[in-house]
Amino acid sequence: MIAGTFSEFITDLTDWLDQISSHWWFLLVIFAIAFLDSVIPIVPSETCVIIGGVAASQGNQNIFLVIAFAAVGAFLGDNTAYLIGRRASGWFHRRAERKPKFARKMAWAQMQILERGGLLLITARFIPGGRTILTLSCGVTRQNQWWFARWVALATLIWATYAAMLGFIGGEAFEEDHTKAFMLAFGLAIGTNIVIEVVRHFRNKHREALSAMGEAS
Repeated sequence: MIAGTFSEFITDLTDWLDQISSHWWFLLVIFAIAFLDSVIPIVPSETCVIIGGVAASQGNQNIFLVIAFAAVGAFLGDNTAYLIGRRASGWFHRRAERKPKFARKMAWAQMQILERGGLLLITARFIPGGRTILTLSCGVTRQNQWWFARWVALATLIWATYAAMLGFIGGEAFEEDHTKAFMLAFGLAIGTNIVIEVVRHFRNKHREALSAMGEAS
C-alpha cells in the first residue's frame, strides 16, 4: 500500500517535472531538488537532472546551465548535510563513550572514510541515500571541512555532468521513460563502484606485496 502510493507520487512528480522542463525557472527546480535530495533523500535528484538534459537536447534548456545548477545545488546540499553531522557529532561521540558497540561502528565509519578517501565521496554521490549517509558521517567523524569541500565539489560536478549528459544524449529514448534513464544511471554507477573497489583491492594487494618484499630484504 505504502510502496504503491510512493510509486504513484514519484510518477506524478516525474510527469510534472517533464511538463515544466521547458520553462527557464526549471533550472531553479533542479537546484532545489538537488539541494534537498542531499539532505532529505526522498526524491532522487538524478531524475530531475536527466529531464533537464532531455529538455536541453530539445533546445528548451542550456545543457551547461543544467549541469551548473545541479552541481551547485548538490554541492551546497552535501555541505549542509556535513554541517548537520558536525553539529550533532558531540551527541554521537558521547553515545560512543557509553556504548562500546556504537563506538566500534563509529570507528569503522571513520576508517572507511580515511581508507577510501575522496573516491568514496565520488562513488557515493551516485547512490541515492548513500551520499546523505556518507556526508553526514563525514561531519559526525569530524573530517577536515576543506578536504571534504574539495572532494564534494569534484563529485557533484561529475555527477551533474553524468546525469545531464545521459538525458542529453539519450534524448528521445528517455523522453517518455525517465525511470529507464534513472535505472541506467544507477546501474552504471553501481558498476563504476564495483570497478573502483576491485582496482583498489588489487592496488592494496600490490602495495602489501611490495612492503613485504622490502621487509624481507
